[in-house]
Amino acid sequence: MDARQQEAWRALVMLAHSLDEALDRQSRRDGGIPHAYYKLLVFLYEAGEHRLTMSELAAELGYSTSRLTHAVASLERSGWVRRSKSASDRRVTHLELTGAGEGVVRAVTPGQVAEVRLPALHGLADAELETLAALATGISARLR
Repeated sequence: MDARQQEAWRALVMLAHSLDEALDRQSRRDGGIPHAYYKLLVFLYEAGEHRLTMSELAAELGYSTSRLTHAVASLERSGWVRRSKSASDRRVTHLELTGAGEGVVRAVTPGQVAEVRLPALHGLADAELETLAALATGISARLR
């Protein structure tokens, strides 16, 4: 790496670390949930009927099957999600957000916006937001 690439890399690593720490701290405080699990609940919350298959959710999050299974087991014990087998294909497992899970999403989201999302994006012009989105999307796609 040349000096410019090294500087950009360090900045990206520190941004990712700072953002992850802030999101996790806030979601634990406002919802008693790690950010990684909150993110999973949000994907279900935004899905039609608050329901996805385990395979769909794993693909959306970029999680391995074992990581998702572990997370879902914890969320299920908390009463925030429920699993069920597909009636048409017993190999398919559906995951559904419960009312309690919806409550967690509603409790955590305002703090996510106020304390993390807005400060992270505050002051960026539309063109900068578009550039940031394009860069982040491209990097994420290459890493997957």
